[in-house]
Amino acid sequence: MTATVPPALPLRHLLLGLAVVAIWGSNFVVIKQALTSLPPLTLAVLRFALAFVPAALFLKRPAVPWSVLAGYGMLIGSGQFALLYTAMDGHITPGLASLVVQTQVFFTIGFAMLALGERPRPFQWLALALAGSGIAFIGFMAWRLGEAELTPLGVLMVLGAALSWAAGNHTARAAGRVDMLAFVVWSSAFALPPLLLLSLWLEGPARIAEGLAAADATTWAAVVWQAVGNTLFGYAAWGWLLARHPAASVAPLALGVPVFGMASAALWWGEPLPTWKLAAAGLVIAGLTLNLLWPRWQARVARASARPME
Repeated sequence: MTATVPPALPLRHLLLGLAVVAIWGSNFVVIKQALTSLPPLTLAVLRFALAFVPAALFLKRPAVPWSVLAGYGMLIGSGQFALLYTAMDGHITPGLASLVVQTQVFFTIGFAMLALGERPRPFQWLALALAGSGIAFIGFMAWRLGEAELTPLGVLMVLGAALSWAAGNHTARAAGRVDMLAFVVWSSAFALPPLLLLSLWLEGPARIAEGLAAADATTWAAVVWQAVGNTLFGYAAWGWLLARHPAASVAPLALGVPVFGMASAALWWGEPLPTWKLAAAGLVIAGLTLNLLWPRWQARVARASARPME
């Protein structure tokens, strides 16, 4: 069978995809803005509360088991975002967080291979080695530099967030082909109880009240953006593109998330970009790119070799 190369996106759809990637990438500096006033777990509670209400009044619950919705909501809410927000509260910079969390790609592949009993292909091992060396370099520099805004604990927490994200992706696959926006909205209800309990336990009512009192218009705009811009618009637009084009045509756009993340952090928060950080980013992005684009290149070569000689 001749391998096929996925078609290019029409310009308008390409621009929509780039807009989503820009929103997802720059969202890390928005998170940092919200964390200047709010405790991290309180921010997570507010994010998922606004993602669920009032959207659930207009979106029908997807026809999937409650257990799938609950599993996804708790993995993404209590796992991914609880860890990510906590890490970004003084343990890792927004730019590096946007980079390290992309390791979810490899965790997701790992879960899929375990489920199907498959073995990694050689290019996937090479991609993992490249990205893994970049993450290890970041961890080493965090230990060596001892900076207040970059700690080994922060790197580990973001890796935990990436693992939870991948586990959530694996859980979402059990839902089959559903309206992903409705799925995310209704699963948000199950993220709220554990997040609220964790916030009350670890942050305490006094700190929560203090954070809410300190929140200004900019903070609340950042909170709303977490729910409306990043979650509702982002997932709706991305799902719309995936419904109309092969995943192989849409997925490569996600490589831009850490690029937008690091660039926006440098512009908004003045996050420095020393040589070591650019080198680590290059390794991680090279690994992600190889993993995503190698099959496309193989398909292109196979198609070219299958053409009859003129």
